[in-house]
Amino acid sequence: MLPRVRLAVLPTPLTEAAGLREALGGPARCPRILLKRDDLTGLALGGNKARKLEFLIGDAREQGATCVITTGAVQSNHARMTAAAACVAGLGVTLVLTTTEPDPPRQGNYLLDRLFGARIHLIAAGPDPRIAVAPDEEARVREVVEQSRADGERPYVIPVGGSSGIGALGYAAGTQELVEQLAAMQLAPTRLYYASGSRGTQAGLELGSRLFPAPYRLCGIAVSGGEEEKRLRAARIANEAGARLGADVAIAPTELRTNQDHIGAQRDGVLLDPTYTAKAMAALIADVRSGAIAPDETIVFLHTGGVPALFAHAALFE
Repeated sequence: MLPRVRLAVLPTPLTEAAGLREALGGPARCPRILLKRDDLTGLALGGNKARKLEFLIGDAREQGATCVITTGAVQSNHARMTAAAACVAGLGVTLVLTTTEPDPPRQGNYLLDRLFGARIHLIAAGPDPRIAVAPDEEARVREVVEQSRADGERPYVIPVGGSSGIGALGYAAGTQELVEQLAAMQLAPTRLYYASGSRGTQAGLELGSRLFPAPYRLCGIAVSGGEEEKRLRAARIANEAGARLGADVAIAPTELRTNQDHIGAQRDGVLLDPTYTAKAMAALIADVRSGAIAPDETIVFLHTGGVPALFAHAALFE
């Protein structure tokens, strides 16, 4: 039995996006769209990272850690949920956050990080705003780890996005949950759309679809570039997760694909964030409008959360 700390309220709902379907032309033009509501996992305003953190925090406690350290952008959903998960588990937490401002506004995820009592180290972003990783991020994390040990702590480092062989177990288990929900509803959707960033979610979904045969094909939507390197990473993470489960599964990088055409809530009362879910939804809508998806199909959209970050993007709506 792999160590796991229960953090999420599971199973998350699988609901109908009837309003969106109607807005896209109704049943004559638009497929049936189901929303897998992983924005409602319950931990710290919800999000997909809760599934990964159940296994990551479980492993941290198994190893006797007293604190966790992770990285991300200043509005990182992963950082916010890691801070909350550490609170639940009784662990300290340090966040190394990349920012373009010396004193970022205390709003959105950054505000929540502070409310959860995280120790925060801010580092300057590089010259390219499209790249969230700071040039000296790895060195700064090593410094934080060394200082933590010098202070008598036993730190456990969680990679960005919780994307590791351990974290990917969350979406292998999440696939089993979804497959069981679909079977109970007697549904066989043809595609599952999701946003793909650090590739841990993709790795878990790819592994899960092989362990628990899913009726759908995966349609990952990249939220940033660097596809070749990220494909290698996703395959490595998926295979590491499979090895931890003792599964006879080998996933090659050439088997993995994401759509990069959309790098870049007024229906059904569902909010999307501009960094992840809005890009995945834009791809789904584009495929419906282009006729790439037939009206008689059924589609699942994995809502991975990220709503707290909306409050840091008010200028986008002015």
